[in-house]
Amino acid sequence: MKTDPSRILTVLLAGGKGQRLGALTADRAKPAVPFGGTYRIIDFALSNIVNSHLGKVLVPVQYRSRSLSEHIRRGWNRFFNTSRNEFIETLPPQQTVDRWYSGTADAVAQSLFAIREEKPKKVLILSGDHIYKMDYRDMISRHEDSGAKITVASVEVATQEASGFGVLHVDKEDRILEFQEKPKEPKPIPGNDALCLASMGIYVFDYDVLEKLVVDDANNPDSSHDFGKDILPKLAGRDDLFAYRFVDQNKKETKYWRDVGTVDAYYEANMDLIAIDPLLNLYDPEWPIFRRATLASPAKFVFDGQNWPDDRAGYAVDSLVCHGVIVSGSRIYRSILGPGVRTHSWALIEDSILLGNVTIGRNAKIKSAIIDKDVNIPEGEEIGYDLEKDKKRFFVSDNGIVVVGKRAVVKSTA
Repeated sequence: MKTDPSRILTVLLAGGKGQRLGALTADRAKPAVPFGGTYRIIDFALSNIVNSHLGKVLVPVQYRSRSLSEHIRRGWNRFFNTSRNEFIETLPPQQTVDRWYSGTADAVAQSLFAIREEKPKKVLILSGDHIYKMDYRDMISRHEDSGAKITVASVEVATQEASGFGVLHVDKEDRILEFQEKPKEPKPIPGNDALCLASMGIYVFDYDVLEKLVVDDANNPDSSHDFGKDILPKLAGRDDLFAYRFVDQNKKETKYWRDVGTVDAYYEANMDLIAIDPLLNLYDPEWPIFRRATLASPAKFVFDGQNWPDDRAGYAVDSLVCHGVIVSGSRIYRSILGPGVRTHSWALIEDSILLGNVTIGRNAKIKSAIIDKDVNIPEGEEIGYDLEKDKKRFFVSDNGIVVVGKRAVVKSTA
């Protein structure tokens, strides 16, 4: 990387509402949604930033941002050395125009006053709502070596699955010739008809180019002010517009990048973590995923169940169990128990995610469900066994995942 890291500014976009996540984003921004027990979705992009040794980060926030801003303030300031002029700063809309952020490009346009103050040569633009492991320095180096003014990160996807993505059609040098938004007939990578390049929503811009593009777009009344939909498609064919092919730091056979924008995608990405050989490696000390530090107590398991079912048994199998959890005489299978969860005698939890400070009453049964924070499940209650009954009380996804919202009051039907 030729550019002095102090002249590189990262803009981590984290204002999204995440409407398709339903109750999970009722009172928090999508990047603040807990993930994998002890993390939040945004922790993956933030960990990539720290592991890439990039020290200047602006985080434009908007929708219900208090939880996210507090998480960054309490959990992430420690990674940035103010004596070297490093920082991470949340940036709410400044109302420099008479609207909230209306798209990714608009969020950058309204943040230009803060970006200019840092006098960057390069600006790295990220989304705060994807799960992956990436060294951004490599992308910036490729940007510089290619002579690009704009570089778009991309990941290979199977051609038959590419219609769900924004697809980049490139030449043999990876110059971007065309952007295809969820195409019915996606154009494959040159020389490999089995794969296409999907945009990851990650961009490197030379600053002077970025400023002109977002200012011009802000003055266009017909634009939705989004990089992927409005700005970049109009630039296709430029000699200085390149695709960067994702180099995965996950160290698995298959590259791991997940958009967890729906309940089912979020659920499946969490379930990736409990496999015998997890698709996402959280245990690599060379590329750690950091999180907010905690002083919570260790997890605890109570009752051995030697004469089950007469005796209570407290255990968890193929599961993640976080700090502060007490499993008291209940059985846990293929599930994630977030911080401070309490499960009581003879309860059964299968294929579920409990996000934190959830209490499961005696003899309750939970299957294929996501229970958000601070929910008390009454004694003998059943969730996930009768979806028609559940639909009258909770959100149920297309794949049958039941979502109980944060602080929901669950009345006993047992």
